Amino acid sequence: MDGMMGGSGFGSGLGYGFMGLGLIFWILIIVGVILLIKWLVDQGKTNGGGGQQSSMEILKSRYARGEITAEEFEEMKKRLM
Repeated sequence: MDGMMGGSGFGSGLGYGFMGLGLIFWILIIVGVILLIKWLVDQGKTNGGGGQQSSMEILKSRYARGEITAEEFEEMKKRLM
């Protein structure tokens, strides 16, 4: 009879199981929010903050088109870094 009245029966362990599921649920929510924020920040970096090219990309394309010499490219690259 003791097991049916709340001692060590099936019902007492069930509460801990649901509590564990609730904890797992909230951990997954928090991890999901963190990953979403990280993804959004990474998207901002790859787009150059509004779809503009980064300074290094512009410098590389100018060098590729022959607008600047190798020496000018290296000097400007040092300044950017």
